[in-house]
Amino acid sequence: MDHWDHLQPHLRQMLGDEEYSTWIAPLAVLENTDAVLTLTTENSIVSDWVRDHLLRDIETVARSHFGSAFTVLISPKKGSDEPPPVVSAPVSGHIATHPFNPGFTFERFVVGSSNQFAAAAAEAVADRPGKAYNPLYLYGGSGLGKTHLLHAIANRLKAGSLRVVYLTTEQFVNELINCIRRKQMDAFRQTFRGVDLLLLDDIQFIAGKERTQEEFFHTFNTLQAMGRQVVFTSDARPADIPGLEERLRSRFLQGLIADIQPPDLETRCAILREKSRAMGRELPEDVVLFISRKVQNNVRELEGCLNRTIAYAQLKNVKISVDVVRMALFELLPDDRATNAADIIRFIAQHYGVRVADLKGRSNRRSIALPRQVAMFLIRNILELSFPEIGKIFSKHHSTIMYAVDNVQKMRQSNPDFDATLTSFREHFG
Repeated sequence: MDHWDHLQPHLRQMLGDEEYSTWIAPLAVLENTDAVLTLTTENSIVSDWVRDHLLRDIETVARSHFGSAFTVLISPKKGSDEPPPVVSAPVSGHIATHPFNPGFTFERFVVGSSNQFAAAAAEAVADRPGKAYNPLYLYGGSGLGKTHLLHAIANRLKAGSLRVVYLTTEQFVNELINCIRRKQMDAFRQTFRGVDLLLLDDIQFIAGKERTQEEFFHTFNTLQAMGRQVVFTSDARPADIPGLEERLRSRFLQGLIADIQPPDLETRCAILREKSRAMGRELPEDVVLFISRKVQNNVRELEGCLNRTIAYAQLKNVKISVDVVRMALFELLPDDRATNAADIIRFIAQHYGVRVADLKGRSNRRSIALPRQVAMFLIRNILELSFPEIGKIFSKHHSTIMYAVDNVQKMRQSNPDFDATLTSFREHFG
């Protein structure tokens, strides 16, 4: 069966035409078996993006069609010298586990004030599994690096003789259900109670599942009694997970709990520099600062914006600049566009000493008309809104917007002082 041909229409429907064309269409099948689908592409940017941001979604869709044990892998581009993805080896052979991402290492994890404690704790566990902090419980919002640290631990230990298993809690639950259905609970217990290091992502999904919590409680006790290391990630502290049994909550509290906060501006800039250099790119500082200011709470989104920008510049064969970033990220940050349109109008009203209502009103006095045209020009050039979209903001016909933008452009060319003023306006908005 050609699993990939079957999956593509469902992925197009889930992601939309643009995202599908950018990230899914370039993928090709490297290997297709009954249980594993390995995809590859010549474009390393695409493969990295899919591996970091879409692989879990692709695998979820695949498992809904081909069974909960079906695995999807992303291989390095064809002809690459990079080793293939490493899959954590199950002990019994019955349990399917997630691959380790070879790019998620401690060396590539950018440490700042928001994640320093969690990173140090994870590295201590990797250096002394079962003896440092057991269990280690990492929590924080989505996209802040929790999964990166899990894979970093695994990547540091996988070369040795330790038996390491990483999987999501959702997968743990699915495996338990399947083993109950197939009457293979002995194999399930042998697998998970026979590892040296168990890494479970998104442990909050165990809440409310009584049989799963029961089985996990005994698995956890067995591993801890044998001095085996367990590491969890979650989006919340144990005390804030509803439906979690008190005995499990108390077990989690026995170890070390470390949170990861959203990175500050300096850390976001450092992350962008590290990621871009790893991709063989050196971004201009104004570009680094622009993206870092736009994306404030989520490292995964920050990396996604970087990947999207580099891919856009490659496809358009242009150098990366702030203007290129604006065009590349225009559709990824629609809320930001709307906010900025209002910000620009307020800024211009304040600069020229008029009211926002005047700029959006009917008055054609020059003291109002010129600031209004300047606001229209800036919205067009900074936010790349269409003439009809700008027309809706000002309740004007799109031809009026076209005339205003053209008029301001002509004034720039004939008046150096006016041109300098507009340049300062643009710099104010990054």
